[in-house]
Amino acid sequence: MAEHRSTPLPAVLGGAPLRTVRATDARAAYAYPGPELARLADRGLLQRVANGYYIVVPQDMVGRRWVPSLEAAAAGIASAIYGQEDAVLMGISAARVLGAIPRALASAVVAVPRRHRPISLKDRPSVVRFVKRDTDGLDAERIDTPLGQALATTPEQTVLDLAHRPQLGDAEDDVPAAVAALYRRSDKQRLEVLAADQRLTASLRRAESWAGARRGQG
Repeated sequence: MAEHRSTPLPAVLGGAPLRTVRATDARAAYAYPGPELARLADRGLLQRVANGYYIVVPQDMVGRRWVPSLEAAAAGIASAIYGQEDAVLMGISAARVLGAIPRALASAVVAVPRRHRPISLKDRPSVVRFVKRDTDGLDAERIDTPLGQALATTPEQTVLDLAHRPQLGDAEDDVPAAVAALYRRSDKQRLEVLAADQRLTASLRRAESWAGARRGQG
């Protein structure tokens, strides 16, 4: 294990946003990045999360079983493609990191500025889905993940997004309860402004009905 810990990583890997790097990005350090990254993964220094995508394993977890959360991995992959400022966890993934969906999910959803095919993960049976959106226009905030800080939509934005597309991410059964929980934490005036600006007033009314139904059940 000491040998593993002492193996140096190139700066392009060690300083990657959210500790996530693509094989193509490693060309600055290696003439043939694929085999080199595979070697580092075999030594436990990198986690191969998807074809061509690797996450730097925390030093204290080298040599031990370690898997980053799905949402952190999704944010890392999207940041490696688009940059940290243009990758925003949204929908069920935002609800998950905001604590409104307690169970682990099999899909992650990230807002990005350009289309991208879904990416299946290799370290678990999960998929990262990308939604083309104006990321600058989203109401987002920085949240802490096991890989560092990432962007996620605020409770208000998440309420609107979930109510607008409850089926996105294959966790539709979890959405009404998540919306109700986040609605209670939301600034109601901010919700109205966002809904008007984004033409999601009908989605806000749906969210309000879900929140009211949950209050009635309580």
